[in-house]
Amino acid sequence: MDEPTTERKNPVPLGAIEPHAALLKRPADDALLYKIMSMEHLLHQIDGSYLHFNCIAGYRDFPGADRHDGEQLPSDRPSNIASKFEKAPGFSAADYYDRCRSRTYACCFALENSDYIWTNYATSAQKGKIGIVFRFDGLRAMLNQTCDPETSRLAYNGLPCHQIFSLNYGTVEYVDFDTHRINMPYLPNPIRYAHMKSALYKNENELRVTLSALGMGHFALNDGTIMDFPEHLQVPFDFRQALANGTIQMILCAPDCDREFLLSELGKRRIAPAPGSP
Repeated sequence: MDEPTTERKNPVPLGAIEPHAALLKRPADDALLYKIMSMEHLLHQIDGSYLHFNCIAGYRDFPGADRHDGEQLPSDRPSNIASKFEKAPGFSAADYYDRCRSRTYACCFALENSDYIWTNYATSAQKGKIGIVFRFDGLRAMLNQTCDPETSRLAYNGLPCHQIFSLNYGTVEYVDFDTHRINMPYLPNPIRYAHMKSALYKNENELRVTLSALGMGHFALNDGTIMDFPEHLQVPFDFRQALANGTIQMILCAPDCDREFLLSELGKRRIAPAPGSP
């Protein structure tokens, strides 16, 4: 994302910063967030200066993945199917929610440093697992600045585009996925589904950062080419800045972590342990 250099030729719905904050529960500003990843993944993100976001409709590539992540609730679906748009009677609310889901991305953090997250995440790590400890208010400030649609843009196949994703933060609501219902008496905002999961996953205790694009119509480039939404997004994030300003509080190592390798690789990137660190 970078500063746009041209005026919009055609109106396009830009994203927004925390437009649905009132619908979501947010942790305290000083809350600590834990993100478990492989050492290899951490180094790749430091080198690329990005945070990795997954499309919530695409969680299927690791054991225990929630294939229904962000999906409209089964008890809601019949009524959603029956709800049609006046000017598009062939397009239902269920279609709208499915399309929103396919255009929503999440970067996930745990609100608790638990055995569960160390056991279940980054299971393919070759050099061991590490845990990045973020302070919520710092992470929020950095991402809000990066994703501001008025001062940033997307890169799509190497082309600069307007920033169409809205950024939100919210703890995940864990429900009985098969029986719970939220579309009465009114249809819910799709952000509710994006921050809702089956109670089977409640041990994740998750804070979710989402980027979501409007679920109506299609987005096109100036030449008319329709944009595809990829499985992943890389959102710019300066790890060195985050370490310097306290957004990243510490890096934790699992017992199986190759600590000497980690320190060596971080040293090559001019990142060193703080004085007094264990």
